[in-house]
Amino acid sequence: MSRFQLPSPPRNEATSCGSMLQELQDLWDEIGETDLERDRMILQLEQECLNIYRKKVDQARKQKADLHQILAEGEAEVSLVISALGERESLMRLEKPKGSLKEQVAALKPLLEELRRKKEERIREFTDVQLQIVRICAEIAGLAHLESPATFKVDEGDLTIKRLGELKSQLHELQLDKNLRLKKVNALVESIHELCMVMSVELNKTLSEVHSCFSNSRNNHSKKKLLRLKKLQDLGSTLIELWNLMDTPVDEQKRFDHVTSLISATSDAVTCNGCLALDVIEQVGIEADRLNVLKASKMKELVLKKQSELEEIYRSVHMDVESATDRQILINFIDSGKADLCELLGGMENRIEKAKEQASSRKEILEKVEKWKIASEEERWLDDYERDQNRYNTGRGVHKNLKRAEKARILVSKIPSMIENLSAKIRAWEQEKGIPFMYDKVRLLDTLEEYAALRQQKEEEKRRSREQKKLQEQQTAEQEALYGTKPSPMRQFPVKKPLGQSSNVNMAVGTPTGRRVSTPLSRHGFASSGKDKKEIGKGNAVIPVNYVALPKDILSLEKQSSIA
Repeated sequence: MSRFQLPSPPRNEATSCGSMLQELQDLWDEIGETDLERDRMILQLEQECLNIYRKKVDQARKQKADLHQILAEGEAEVSLVISALGERESLMRLEKPKGSLKEQVAALKPLLEELRRKKEERIREFTDVQLQIVRICAEIAGLAHLESPATFKVDEGDLTIKRLGELKSQLHELQLDKNLRLKKVNALVESIHELCMVMSVELNKTLSEVHSCFSNSRNNHSKKKLLRLKKLQDLGSTLIELWNLMDTPVDEQKRFDHVTSLISATSDAVTCNGCLALDVIEQVGIEADRLNVLKASKMKELVLKKQSELEEIYRSVHMDVESATDRQILINFIDSGKADLCELLGGMENRIEKAKEQASSRKEILEKVEKWKIASEEERWLDDYERDQNRYNTGRGVHKNLKRAEKARILVSKIPSMIENLSAKIRAWEQEKGIPFMYDKVRLLDTLEEYAALRQQKEEEKRRSREQKKLQEQQTAEQEALYGTKPSPMRQFPVKKPLGQSSNVNMAVGTPTGRRVSTPLSRHGFASSGKDKKEIGKGNAVIPVNYVALPKDILSLEKQSSIA
């Protein structure tokens, strides 16, 4: 007895377990396996599937436990870092991530990376300030050996802004104390120098007896000169950076030309009297502090200015930009007080550089897009021009339109090759960048494909229209060849030839113009005058030799058709 055979599934569809089991049953039927052997094999399959499921479940449980551990460790680290940075308000406003475990870990990861970066930056600030404090204290105490920066450690449990401000205040006081002590020492050294000159006593010997650091006065002076020059060069670089940042007028910058001119100078080249004086260094430091305070107040304006520059770059190359949304997010972030404006400004500079690189990579394609758009505009104009029935009438501008139409036809003929070359460029760009080429929030390749399809459809419609028009003209020509003129819309009735009538009469009767039909002139509005009608209607009118009397019913029907 033949068994019903199920059709095999298509190759392009996934094979289900049911179809495989059905195929296995068919194969067993052909082989002749017993029921016992079949049950044993099916039980074995179920056991193997169960083992695979159990293994997958164990893996999923382990993955779940790992994700829970990662999430717990991440949340604990976030709490510790926020507490160390002194941002307890942020910790209170921090919401626990929602969704699946992977979504929670993914949401926590960028926050954790941002906090780690802030912590490392804060540690560097603490290290720099505390190391300067230690060095100045050692200099004041007269210690020759300073603590190595590698062995210097910062208390990572307290990295608050308040603590950092206290250390900066302490550093500032120590710097003032150091400068005051240096002024006193320099004044005493000058006094000793004057006395030595008066008494003809050797200065170096006298100073070496005071302290061992004066044993080599010449070297000490060179060292002091280098230190002052380095300090002044650093302050000059800071001034230039702040001037560029805030677009400081040139007249205001000229007041410190004597400082900025020393940025690239060597110690031996500096010979101007008083250019390395402490008063000059102090004056430049005060100006740098003033500009830093001014920078903080203008930083929001500078960041928004950079955002406008970034948006303008995006708009110039038709890239997607949500200007209003991005600007509002940026303003809210600045107003929250959590933003490091200097870092934010640096990030904006990096974004602008990347945007310029992207704009440069899109330049060649955009130039081809502009050419394609111009050709499309000319194509639309040419379509409208060819539909105009009065385009050849004499008048102003006809000659110019004819020339433009000739150029437009040449340009339109190049559109297929334009689209092909532009599509190839876009595909190569997308393959290189790994992202779609967007043009005003729409993928440009999709727009080109849609345009090509519509253009092909329009060309097909034009072709059918030309064929239909050609067929109508052919039918009209055949009718004109058959009847001698264009056929009348009225019904043509055959006329019987009377006996004994000449052939000339027959030809006149068989011609449609010899009956009551509309002529081309009458169809255009030209009719006979009333006087002519009266002349024809007189009783003594002469009957033409080719007159044929038609039956009344035919005349009535022809009259109704003419009226209609």
